[in-house]
Amino acid sequence: MIRVQEILAAGSWEGAPADSVVLDREDRHRRRAVLDCAGSTQVLLDLPRAVQLHHGDALLLADGRIVAILAAGEDLVDIEAETADDLLRIAWHLGNRHLPTQLLPGALRIRRDHVIEDLVARLGGKMTPLVAPFDPEGGAYGHGTVEGHDHAHSHPHSHHEHGHGHSHAHSHSHGHSHSHDAGHHHHGHSHSHAHAHSHDTAADGS
Repeated sequence: MIRVQEILAAGSWEGAPADSVVLDREDRHRRRAVLDCAGSTQVLLDLPRAVQLHHGDALLLADGRIVAILAAGEDLVDIEAETADDLLRIAWHLGNRHLPTQLLPGALRIRRDHVIEDLVARLGGKMTPLVAPFDPEGGAYGHGTVEGHDHAHSHPHSHHEHGHGHSHAHSHSHGHSHSHDAGHHHHGHSHSHAHAHSHDTAADGS
């Protein structure tokens, strides 16, 4: 097992990575974890505080190798509306329910949830299901960053976690639109899904 020396923000590193690790949104919110990479490299992430890793970030290992972070595809739905006011109203309802929401140009992206989808339909929203990486907006209560990224919310409850605390930060959507997807190629689906094993006795989000 080799220790992670530094986290490199997407766009700040070049060349072919030595390995990659595929993580969903919860597993990308980390402080300390053992990560099993797709190519069998095993690395130890041990940070002073939890950060939100993003698709395209990389882990610089102690021996100089680089491991790419790939966001796993998740069951999501994109929400559009006839007018900006209608979309803003939908965003308000999602934020009022503290739902993690990704802001896209002219659209909102959330995880599939039939109850919420019924609400969105009643509010006049048009929905498009898809499988894609999920990178929700951080808002004012984010739990740390990788340099060059905004804060991101997380409710760590992955079955790989062994801590006994839980983060209850909230996601608040806003009417303006921007996406963390920009500039990233979603090519993580061709990799086998790697797993993260946390060995903390305290919550990662502490």
